[in-house]
Amino acid sequence: MYRLLPVLLLAGCAAQTGGVPAAPPAETAASGQAAGQTTAQEDARLLAFLDSAFDAQVALSPEALTSLGSKQDYDKLNDYTLAADAKSLALAESQLAQMRAQFDPARLGPSARLSYELFERSVERQRAGARFSAYAFPVSTNGTPAGDIPVFLINQHKVSSVADAEAYIARLRDSERVMDETVDVMQQQAAMGIVPPEMVFEPATADARSILQGAPFTGGEDNPVWADFQTKVNALDIADAEKTRLLGEGRAALVGPFRKGVEALIAGIATIEPQAKGNNGAWSLPDGGAYYANRLANWTTTDLTADQIHAIGLEQVAAIRAEMEQVMQQIGFKGTLEEFFTALRSDPEYKYPDTAEGREHYLEEARTLIANVMAKAPQYFERLPKAALEVRAVEPFREDTASVAFYNRPAPDGSRPGIFYVNLADMNQVNRVQTDAIAAHEGAPGHHFQIARAQELEGLPKFRRFGGYGAYTEGWGLYSERLADEMGVYTTPEQRFGMLSLQMWRAIRLVLDTGIHSKRWTREQAIDYFRSNSPNSERDIVKEVDRYINNPGQATSYMIGQLKIAELRARAERELGGDFDIRAFHEAVLGQGALPLDALERQVDAYIARAKG
Repeated sequence: MYRLLPVLLLAGCAAQTGGVPAAPPAETAASGQAAGQTTAQEDARLLAFLDSAFDAQVALSPEALTSLGSKQDYDKLNDYTLAADAKSLALAESQLAQMRAQFDPARLGPSARLSYELFERSVERQRAGARFSAYAFPVSTNGTPAGDIPVFLINQHKVSSVADAEAYIARLRDSERVMDETVDVMQQQAAMGIVPPEMVFEPATADARSILQGAPFTGGEDNPVWADFQTKVNALDIADAEKTRLLGEGRAALVGPFRKGVEALIAGIATIEPQAKGNNGAWSLPDGGAYYANRLANWTTTDLTADQIHAIGLEQVAAIRAEMEQVMQQIGFKGTLEEFFTALRSDPEYKYPDTAEGREHYLEEARTLIANVMAKAPQYFERLPKAALEVRAVEPFREDTASVAFYNRPAPDGSRPGIFYVNLADMNQVNRVQTDAIAAHEGAPGHHFQIARAQELEGLPKFRRFGGYGAYTEGWGLYSERLADEMGVYTTPEQRFGMLSLQMWRAIRLVLDTGIHSKRWTREQAIDYFRSNSPNSERDIVKEVDRYINNPGQATSYMIGQLKIAELRARAERELGGDFDIRAFHEAVLGQGALPLDALERQVDAYIARAKG
């Protein structure tokens, strides 16, 4: 994700404290009408400017263009060098200067003023993080280009013409450059003392090797990329001779440049591995304390310190444990909470068979949960996303590095649905009581209701429709897990315990992320803490801890965001009493797209004031 999208699409934004300018004073009817016309004109002019700025930034990223449904630069992959970040920042700084010179925020309407502020903050965030642009690991337990590019081609590169197929082939060839650039970045980082943790190298290498399995590389079934390309070409209404040519060139690109690039990446990873010094947090990197503070500000959109976040995490762990104790009693389990965690990890009653049928059963249960949410959603939301939502298992070739579950946004033109992915590599490690709450978070009413809906908002600039902030986006996902219970789609105490186990999971993240990166917790210490407070499987626990080590600060966004949304809802319920409308509250939260938490608070306060009349 880090290399796929330019800055204006990335989740997270540094905390800023500047507010939106106050609305102008009341005027006479005639002057007010004229002022209204001027405001509308200025709003439209700013919208055009910001959309042009967004388009210029996206033009730096061929992969982002494809993700947004454009076929511009359809035959290219991104620039994966460190210089790409500097180029994006230089463009953003120029755009910010132009905006400030051409627009007066006092002449804008409320939504346009918010757009002006958020654009400023996005560039200021990028500027603040520029000194750390070399710190993100391009190869980690969160993924590698060897796995990411095949997923991108399979899911996002549509083939509706010969030119599209030729562009697919060109991207297969271009992948060799990407792999070489990735190795170069790793070598530059190593020279700076920035080396991935020890635990990264084995799964990253396994991922890269797995994408070279199957025909045309080896015997057996077709490789997923080769199978995808054949399917797309064979679906074209063209002469057989043309199909034969395209398939031949595609095969040559795979066994030639693509394979050469992946092999170069594997070799490059091997040269870096001896330089790894452990599985340490951000504190071990050059200027690691400042880097981690920047990441926390970026992901939470607050000025909370690591110590404050750690304390919040400990409080939440204790509170959720108390809730779990109550639900465990409803289930009728006789024993301690830790003993129930063990039972959930090992008792076949709480497992799916480790078979194709077991995987399909999981997917069907997740789809059922989503269907039940959709049926009740009109009672809780004024507007629902138009985009479709699908549930899929993670492709086998990226199971080693893919996270437990995640959401991929739909294409704006409707050509690609929103996709809730779940990693079903080992069903013995999947906890059945968590299925429904995970579907609520990643699918509905979670990420799909927020991310897909944001893309469909009218009158907002593109950077707001397609951008995001970690605390807001993940906070909404976590809020949605409890909302699904409120909607009545969890019907058993086991389902509610599963929901609480996911809430605990995110509380643990506050403790572990800050523990690892600020308090110098070891990987083993973090795993032990996770195991003691969660029923998650051993595989999921290890994958999660490794994820936190690789991506400082990101894990704190979930609960910090959820706590703010819950706080704002409690405020609205308290101040509006019987006039509180859950549909109107959710529209206040979702209706302006993703926001930093302080800006979200202003939106909800404005909703409360309107509701009071």
